[in-house]
Amino acid sequence: MSILLEFIQQMINGLSLGAIYALIALGYTMVYGIIKLINFAHGDIMMVGAFVGFFSLTLFGTNIIVAMVAAMLICAILGVLIEKVAYRPLRNSTRIAALITAIGVSLFLEYITIFLLGPSQRVFPESAFPIKAYNVAGLSILNKDVFVIVSAVVLMLILQYIIKWTKTGKAMRAVSLDQEAAVLMGISVDKTISITFAIGSALAAAAGVMYGVYYSTVNPLTGIIPGLKAFVAAVLGGIGIIPGAMAGGFIMGLLETMVSGYGNSLYRDAVAFGVLILILLIKPTGLFGKDTGEKV
Repeated sequence: MSILLEFIQQMINGLSLGAIYALIALGYTMVYGIIKLINFAHGDIMMVGAFVGFFSLTLFGTNIIVAMVAAMLICAILGVLIEKVAYRPLRNSTRIAALITAIGVSLFLEYITIFLLGPSQRVFPESAFPIKAYNVAGLSILNKDVFVIVSAVVLMLILQYIIKWTKTGKAMRAVSLDQEAAVLMGISVDKTISITFAIGSALAAAAGVMYGVYYSTVNPLTGIIPGLKAFVAAVLGGIGIIPGAMAGGFIMGLLETMVSGYGNSLYRDAVAFGVLILILLIKPTGLFGKDTGEKV
């Protein structure tokens, strides 16, 4: 394989991985944009979605699309419950209290899953998504890469439509800008925040099923590293900015794949968190963020 073809092959691999990170990052950035909270349980919601997809495929014999929809519905409900039980009572508390609670929810989801399902790794059945390779101009393109990229782009377009053109999306933008003014305009802040958590959790669940298809395995701690990398992607693009989360996710996926392909896979995680340090030092607001200053 020539150098150019190898580079394009790595780009395709990076885009499919980046699509997964981008979907998870969207949940981080949506929640932060609304209530200025870093929901560190978000990666574990992705893990729950992966398990729901796994059991949908193995126990009920559904296809991958039905499994993904089921995971999105269940995790949307889970996201709303977490917001109501864990975050809403602390909405007027200090930032550190909400942050500690988010870490607590993350650990709760991980260890309740270990308690219920055991710590062992589950393997997605090959029959659920038979892997096929297509040879296109010397490139080997797997159907799982096509599935992940196309599914992620479709979900992102749907999200953009919801935010830009629906009444719910307008309410979300209003609450993000000024909660008090939104209340005066007749918008239910609690309902809008719940919907935000539902949408973000549904996207994480879809990413979880894609992750299971991509790597063929899932375990109760699956969500930790992808969740942290998606957080880095959200910060890289500009936390609270939806196009930034999308771009950050794809950049992280490409960067990780290039490091694995041309360097050493041992350093791919270190590079991801090195990016976080650099972006915080050079441009803390992220690639798409603007420094608006702070009034005294």
